[in-house]
Amino acid sequence: MAYHISDDCIGCGACADQCPVEAISEGTPYVIDEDTCIDCGSCADQCPMGAIAPAE
Repeated sequence: MAYHISDDCIGCGACADQCPVEAISEGTPYVIDEDTCIDCGSCADQCPMGAIAPAE
């Protein structure tokens, strides 16, 4: 199950910098490619807004 970025994203890019497989691309909000995401949670750990969680 991939992670998802909510509308609480402020576009700081902290998550994209931490992704080991470069699954996160810039957008409003940033977007995680579900096919590339390896579910490591690095992005969620770095998000200052708590805007990233596992997709349901």
